[in-house]
Amino acid sequence: MSNNTKTAGSNNPFDIFVVGARKGFQIATNNLMPNVVMAYVIAEILNLVGAMQFIGQIFAPLMGIFGLPGEAVTVLLTSWLSSSAGTGIAVSLLAKGIINGTHATILIPAIFLIGSQLQYMGRLLGVADVPQKYWPLLMLASVINACIAMIIMRFIA
Repeated sequence: MSNNTKTAGSNNPFDIFVVGARKGFQIATNNLMPNVVMAYVIAEILNLVGAMQFIGQIFAPLMGIFGLPGEAVTVLLTSWLSSSAGTGIAVSLLAKGIINGTHATILIPAIFLIGSQLQYMGRLLGVADVPQKYWPLLMLASVINACIAMIIMRFIA
């Protein structure tokens, strides 16, 4: 009997913890880290080619509503693809000094409110047989919630 088979049916809390820790490590290394690293690399490329400054100038008026620099829109756009990618972009902007701790505090709820919607469209809405005509409304509701959260966080932070 292998060790995994033995602990899979065990009621020993230590064995259960170890199995859970192994699964968590696999999720972190196989799912989360690649997205974070990819997002960090994209942010670096945008900085190197000067696109991040351009994006910042274009979106400065819109993001100013939330008390954020224009470059913060990249966090929201990548969060729509993947929450961990949005987090990676936020960390990159924080490391570069483009955003500060207050900005990150404003962005964090939005990352999770709009996070991974592109992935969820197929994985959840499609599987649940939600008619596609309602998908844009569901996506819009998350974006509105994220905007409300950022406004609230602007005054709390």
